[in-house]
Amino acid sequence: MSASCFEGYVFLDHISWNNFNESGDLKAQVEAFKNFTGYYPESVHVDKIYRTRENRAWCKERGIIMSGPALGRPPVNVSKEKKKQDLESERIRNCIEGKFGQAKRRFSLNRVMAKLSHTSETAIAITFLVMNLSTHLSRVFYAFLCLFFKNRPFSHSNIIENYLLARYR
Repeated sequence: MSASCFEGYVFLDHISWNNFNESGDLKAQVEAFKNFTGYYPESVHVDKIYRTRENRAWCKERGIIMSGPALGRPPVNVSKEKKKQDLESERIRNCIEGKFGQAKRRFSLNRVMAKLSHTSETAIAITFLVMNLSTHLSRVFYAFLCLFFKNRPFSHSNIIENYLLARYR
């Protein structure tokens, strides 16, 4: 399975029951991003398997920064800025890893027990759809809370407390 994450939403890019190397999906994922937004991303934060010479050259041609260390022997002296940038890049990349964990824990992705491949693919796609709907619904709910309690002298914790009291009365 190959997926990408954009603004908290997860896009399922490729599912296959055969062995495949995910590094070949990078170009298609970046092009899908461009078709969706109209521009190439400023940077891509990828797993180690995506950091091939071919993918690095392809990203460099398009002005896309690829996260992670350069290929070859690691440098002896690394500046604090470079370490900080690498750490931030890993934090951004963890978004997609967290989404897989969320899909398994909260949305039962680890319990897909369909017998046929196309039925399993449908169940997996529906899991990602429900995850995206949940993300969207939580954002709408948060916007509602901000608008509803905008003119009231409540603190943020009181907003949530009053919501919970009203819901469970």
